[in-house]
Amino acid sequence: MKYFSIDELCDSAVARQLHIDNTPPPEAVENLKALVETLLDPTRAALKSPIRINSGYRCKRLNKSVGGVSNSQHLTGEAADLCTGSPQGNRKLFDILLNMPFDQLIWERGNSHGPAWVHVSYRRDGNNRGEVIHT
Repeated sequence: MKYFSIDELCDSAVARQLHIDNTPPPEAVENLKALVETLLDPTRAALKSPIRINSGYRCKRLNKSVGGVSNSQHLTGEAADLCTGSPQGNRKLFDILLNMPFDQLIWERGNSHGPAWVHVSYRRDGNNRGEVIHT
């Protein structure tokens, strides 16, 4: 794990505000490590510029508080929402991830210049669907 940390992937302003303990269980930590090693670190190296984690692991209470779906991969540490700071940078991020072994890759909102953020997930069991979604 070169560019990202487990703490960074679990940090949440909403959790702090609502006094929610967002500590991941061991299985989620292993999933987060696989997500970083397989997708996030290689993507950051290819992009050659910083990537911000908007959301990574979410405990059940935090996921509900932010309006996440009940079967979100954030609950298991298999997903992260990423942002470079610009739609154009997010488009580059999305394009790099298209060539990775992801489970889901979602172009979240935004416009023709790029997404507002990118959601990506990875299953360390190898059952990755390669599903691409534009919202």
